[in-house]
Amino acid sequence: MKRNWRVMAVAMLLSSSLMISSCIGSFGLSNKLLAWNKTIGDQWVNELVFFCLWIVPAYEVAGVIDGLILNTIEFWSGENPSMSDVTKTVKTDKGSFTVKTTAKGHKITKEGSDEIVEFHFNKEENSWSLVAGNTTTKLLQFVDTHHAQVYLADGSTMTVTIDQAGVLALKQAISSTKYFAKN
Repeated sequence: MKRNWRVMAVAMLLSSSLMISSCIGSFGLSNKLLAWNKTIGDQWVNELVFFCLWIVPAYEVAGVIDGLILNTIEFWSGENPSMSDVTKTVKTDKGSFTVKTTAKGHKITKEGSDEIVEFHFNKEENSWSLVAGNTTTKLLQFVDTHHAQVYLADGSTMTVTIDQAGVLALKQAISSTKYFAKN
């Protein structure tokens, strides 16, 4: 009897270790539900709807679907199926922009303008490109998990680390290019 208990304890420990791994996912479906809830009305209406959806268990069901299905798909494929076609509005001092997440990347439009700018991710090349009108410009290509090759405006390339130091090096290279271009 003791042996069966030990086998069961080891099996439960191994099973639970799969559930407490470090990959928690983006919880896209739960975040979509919460984002929708925030758009209904003022804070009191939003709170009432939140409470009702909590009682109905809409949030609980979305969390279980995210945790067991969608985040698992995201872990193995790199994409969360619920995250495509997400639309957000970003307000800046230069105006309001609508950012729509699509299967290819991101589509950005400025409020009051017909101009569309898109950022496309190419899985085969592991690269990001800017698409404006009929012009496609490759911006960067990931070399490995720690480096990216950035394509500069003058046609040259620069390999940087994917961290704060790499961003700083890129900013310095771009600002020096702009400085020399002005002279």
